[in-house]
Order: sequence, then structure tokens, then C-alpha cells
Amino acid sequence: MKTYRILILLGISLITACETNDEPRAENLVFDYNFATDNEAWIGDFADYPLGDEEFYELNFEYSTLPETLDQTKGALKISGNNHSDDLFMFVKRKISGLTPNKSYNIIFNIEFASNVADGQFGVGGSPGESVYIKAGASPQEPLKVLDSDEWYRINIDTGNQAQEGDDMIVLGDFSNDTEQNIYILKTLSNSSRFTAMSNMNGELWLIVGTDFGFEATTTIYYNRIKATLN
Repeated sequence: MKTYRILILLGISLITACETNDEPRAENLVFDYNFATDNEAWIGDFADYPLGDEEFYELNFEYSTLPETLDQTKGALKISGNNHSDDLFMFVKRKISGLTPNKSYNIIFNIEFASNVADGQFGVGGSPGESVYIKAGASPQEPLKVLDSDEWYRINIDTGNQAQEGDDMIVLGDFSNDTEQNIYILKTLSNSSRFTAMSNMNGELWLIVGTDFGFEATTTIYYNRIKATLN
């Protein structure tokens, strides 16, 4: 009996030692927003347009339902603008917290949105689908539009320019709906390449999703789901 008890104790000791010596496993932090009842603290804004031209550019951000041809019982972030500058940047942003301060995180984005532009369409300045680039990213500082010396609003983080990526945003894909129909259809994009961002000293990051485009007319996009997985 004593020998049996000793063997049990040895087994428990070995298991405990193995658990103690194991390397800690990285845990995913998932931030998932589907806008079922409201905007879930997401904010919309615009950059790359002149001071005072908000009405001329037809800038609009609001909480909405999905458009016709889709399930209008579901909520979405609706953002729209007329790209007179040939470089309008429309974006939504949200602060997340509870992260480890000054820590680098790998981020996978999954963005679902509604597009009404069929593949291979032609438009002024470029395609209304393939020339409208969907970007996502994160920054330790809040993305803000700031007025430059020429009285144009510019974004204060590195988003890149149209098809080009920046330090704070990557290109996920384009606005075309992958069909031959000019009706709103849901499309999902995610990043296949690695994207890394560092939290600030308060353990915070600002998530940002946006459109950067050369198509010189109106684009209206509905974000139905925004998901960011951090590890």
C-alpha cells in the first residue's frame, strides 16, 4: 500500500513539473462587432478633401440597416462620399483597451461589407469597384483628420495611398462584389499577410477600416461586421 501511494505521489509531482515547465501559450483576443442594435462605439470620418467642402463631397456617416436586396433587419455602418478630389479617404474607427501596454500584436481582420458594384465596371478616374480599395489597420494613437497648410484635411496616421499600403493600414481587397450584378451583395475580406501593431502605454489600440479610391464619383459602403483577432 505504501508503495502504491508513493507511485501516485511521484506521478502527480511529474505532471505538476511538466505543467510548470511548459512554455506559456499565446491566447487570441477577439474583438467582434456585428452592429445588431447600434454602432458599438465606432466613429466615422473623412480625409483628403478641402476645408468647408463637406456638402459638396456629400459626406455622410450613420448607423443604418443593410440596403435593399439584403436582410434589412440587420444593422450596419453606412458611410458615403462623392470623390471630387480623386483621393477621398472614408474611414471608421474604434478604440479597444485591456491590452498589455507597449506590446506588439499580430492582427487578423475579417471585414464583411455590402457592395453594389459588379466586377469589371468602368467609371471616371477608375473602376467603381476595383479602384476602390478596402483597407484595415490599427494605431496606438487615434486616427484623426488634421488640417494642413493648404487647408486640406489629411489623416494623421500612415494609411498609404490608394492601392499602396502604409505602416498603419494594409489593403484587404477591393469594393467589387464578385458578381455580374450591380446590386448590393455581402462580401468578406481578410488579410493573408502579417500585420503588426503596438499598443500604447495605456494598453490601447485604435482599429481603423476604410476605403481609399481614385473613382471620381459616389461610393456608399455598408460595413456589416468588423472582426479583429489579436495574438
